[in-house]
Amino acid sequence: QGVNGQVEMAAAFHQAGFEAWDVHMSDLVEGRISLSSFQGFAACGGFSFGDVLGAGQGWAKSILFNEAVRAQFAEFLARADRFALGVCNGCQMMSSLTPIIPGAEAWPRFVRNESEQFEARLSSVEVLDSPSLFFQGLVGARLPVVVSHGEGRAQWPGRDTPPEGLCTTLRYVDAKGQPATLYPSNPNGSPGGLTGFCNADGRITILMPHPERVFRNVQLSWLPEQCRTLGDDSPWMLMFRNAFDWVRQA
Repeated sequence: QGVNGQVEMAAAFHQAGFEAWDVHMSDLVEGRISLSSFQGFAACGGFSFGDVLGAGQGWAKSILFNEAVRAQFAEFLARADRFALGVCNGCQMMSSLTPIIPGAEAWPRFVRNESEQFEARLSSVEVLDSPSLFFQGLVGARLPVVVSHGEGRAQWPGRDTPPEGLCTTLRYVDAKGQPATLYPSNPNGSPGGLTGFCNADGRITILMPHPERVFRNVQLSWLPEQCRTLGDDSPWMLMFRNAFDWVRQA
């Protein structure tokens, strides 16, 4: 039944110089299109499979339990010259693909928000130091970003804290710029406010917030003064330009 964020995602990648294609799972299952034709893919949010609980996990199983499609994804994700991005429901989906994502063994799964409700608003996040190709040049930035999810809480089964070897890219911060541990600064209850992760070599990144919905300054109701010098581009646009530059150099 599709997602509802593919247009914004395509627009952001298009603005960065990419040619964006809208590929459905049925295209891959039925062999109309192959992942080998592309240099990167983005698994979009917000909802899939009619927005039932755990929809992202259902999406992942449509890959993992189909031998031909699983092989396509595994080959793509293993290639050093390919990248991938998962946002919101796409983040939840890709977090369930860790058996075929090199260097993603420590990623969490994403479960129901502690608030027991859908959270949709601007939240503040800090960009953390990581190998993610998307966030080069943004480390240390504290920025507003759209959140829109009901199952965004990062969880590591059997653990209260993240494991060693985890590559983190984003965390929610409070009004003082400190890691957000309390609601509403932390909209879902993720430990330490963590809400973005990448694999070990930085080619594959998953995020619960929606940077593709605020890649233009006019889409933000508030922006730090120093960011207003960027013209129409918001700071989040650098994510997509970074990906374009990475592909040209790969």
